[in-house]
Amino acid sequence: MVALTRIYTRTGDKGTTALGTGERRPKYDLRVEAYGTVDETNSALGMARLATSTSDERLDAMLGRIQNDLFDLGADLCTPDTGEKLEWEPLRIVSSQVTRLESEIDELNGELQPLRSFVLPAGTPAAANLHLARTISRRAERLMVELAAQPGEIVAEPALQYINRLSDFLFVAARFANLKAGGDVLWTPGKNR
Repeated sequence: MVALTRIYTRTGDKGTTALGTGERRPKYDLRVEAYGTVDETNSALGMARLATSTSDERLDAMLGRIQNDLFDLGADLCTPDTGEKLEWEPLRIVSSQVTRLESEIDELNGELQPLRSFVLPAGTPAAANLHLARTISRRAERLMVELAAQPGEIVAEPALQYINRLSDFLFVAARFANLKAGGDVLWTPGKNR
């Protein structure tokens, strides 16, 4: 259990932060950028839930599970796998979290009509915020993939799979949120020429 008795520590005043292992890295380090962007995604989901908590309990419950998963993902990224044995078992994203996300994508998508056009990131407040979270999660994914490509930096496959599926889930969830309001806001190519 986490117990925070003091919020500021002054240890980051010189531009570094501690990873879960205690190692200090610059705040602009790619690993810190990756888990910081996962946290940003989570905050955007909190904004989306302002609308879903009153409009769709099922979708809101899914988003609540995802928010918890995103803390797991942040913990996973914050504790690099160096191949060395740690004194504790680090929290890692596992395949069952990816499988659950895929199942929820299929569940929501099963109620939607097939797309025949690209959709604009708009519609209901829930949908617009879910699209925002989707684009932030895509940035987190790009950072995680870049991190995994760095020599000596490991990002486990389930973590990469999870962040990839998350943007898919958020796209489908945004469409689902718009369903009750009449459907998607479609892109019309060249409409304003």
